[in-house]
Amino acid sequence: MSLSPQQEINRRRTFAIISHPDAGKTTITEKLLLFGGAIQMAGAVRGRRNDRSTTSDFLKVEQERGISVSSAVMSFDYKERAVNLLDTPGHEDFSEDTYRVLTAVDSALMVLDAAKGVETRTQALMDVCRLRTTPVVSFANKMDREALDPFELMENVEEKLKISCIPFTWPIGMGRTFEGVYDLRNKRVVFYQPTERGKANAQVYIENLEDGTLDDLIGKGKADTLREELELLEVLDPFDPDAFARGEQSPFFFGSAINNFGVRELLDAFVDIAPMPQSRSTLTREVEPHEEKFSGFVFKIQANLDKAHHDRMAFVRITSGRYERRMKLRHVRLGRDFSVKNATTFLAQDRVVTEEAFAGDIIGLHTHSGLKVGDALTQGEELKFTGIPAFAPELFRRARLLDPMKSKSLVKGLEQLSEEGAAQLFRPLEGADYILGALGDLQFDVIRSRLEAEYKVRAIFETVPLGAARWVTAEDPEALEKFKRENRHRLFTDIAGNLTYLVQSQWALDYAAQQNPEINFHATMEI
Repeated sequence: MSLSPQQEINRRRTFAIISHPDAGKTTITEKLLLFGGAIQMAGAVRGRRNDRSTTSDFLKVEQERGISVSSAVMSFDYKERAVNLLDTPGHEDFSEDTYRVLTAVDSALMVLDAAKGVETRTQALMDVCRLRTTPVVSFANKMDREALDPFELMENVEEKLKISCIPFTWPIGMGRTFEGVYDLRNKRVVFYQPTERGKANAQVYIENLEDGTLDDLIGKGKADTLREELELLEVLDPFDPDAFARGEQSPFFFGSAINNFGVRELLDAFVDIAPMPQSRSTLTREVEPHEEKFSGFVFKIQANLDKAHHDRMAFVRITSGRYERRMKLRHVRLGRDFSVKNATTFLAQDRVVTEEAFAGDIIGLHTHSGLKVGDALTQGEELKFTGIPAFAPELFRRARLLDPMKSKSLVKGLEQLSEEGAAQLFRPLEGADYILGALGDLQFDVIRSRLEAEYKVRAIFETVPLGAARWVTAEDPEALEKFKRENRHRLFTDIAGNLTYLVQSQWALDYAAQQNPEINFHATMEI
């Protein structure tokens, strides 16, 4: 029986996975796909040195370094829910792309290293989630290694992130003695029987805690410890869906992603408690997901997903209504209508043509129509979605071409990589040197690697005497023109044409602001 558009929207669950590097984010992404039936064999992180890398990592630099530096989108059905999973960059240098991904989701899964608790990157990402009041589910990973005491780990999260932890599963032992988890929702013990490496482990359930089978399997001492800990949990606050929606409570799960322990319990609960598609703000009104007419916004551009065709894909979060193949949409910024024939749904590297999609879904559009991050697509209404910023870079490099015959290819590559958010490209008002700005060194390594692999351009990036950048505006046009005349050698335009002031240091920036009170210096710019 076919579902109505309202029912289709209600069954959507769109979320991102966030973590500190090395907490196991990419591994748990693989295992969620495995349990969701989207893949048959999980390419574990430790297997990257061999012949297989993880499904969600497709850039060469990611496969070589064992990190995620681009945002993959993966869709699958699970227990009558349509799940859209966004695997965000795990490296701290890529906070801008991560922030944009978080604007496109309705909830987040926070992966923690159970031995380390909350780390700096986790803290920063949670701050972003809190700005958007994004509900967060927590997964304490690597329980198959020595870890913090579970109570201590939850206390660490509550103190550092100011969020109440509500355990949904509870670990039985840790390290070499990690046996499984107690599923508090279904009130049963879940053991795991190892199977062929990479396959989902078989599960064994014990419904009765007092069953002597539990003592036989794990020993009476460990069984009694579990019973005592579960009694202590009874005094904790119960799960409150409203507090979860407000970002005040975080359902808490324990497990080992690499061994598939605790992942199914996480996914089973997640699809039940995670929010359905939520409203989105525009300059004029709130857009509700159940509105009849289609609307959506571009939150990411990715070049060369298909190396053979050098394509560029715009990732679009549908915010309302229904997409149908060959429908006409309005590109609001350009004031132009176009027909969408081949929107794409993603499963890591695999892509299929989308016949229909609904609010909450992520679709990919080829960017022949000039789509950019922040662009709105509608069925005619003039909308501008808010809350999608760019951040002022902190590191700067000059690109020096090693083959002078490739200058056009270099400019094309830098422009396209800048548009997708790999770094920011600045053109000087005077002179010819293009300056790249980024938040971390790794971004320059990624650009250098991708220029060579995708555009056949070899370049090196030289340090320049720059240390700070701000976008500049002024309410008085004459004041802005005066500032431009006096500072032309320090002024650039970014890829969107915004005037940008680049100087040697933060001190120089502060001095310029003091000397020019009529000029606004912006550390962030709404896209």
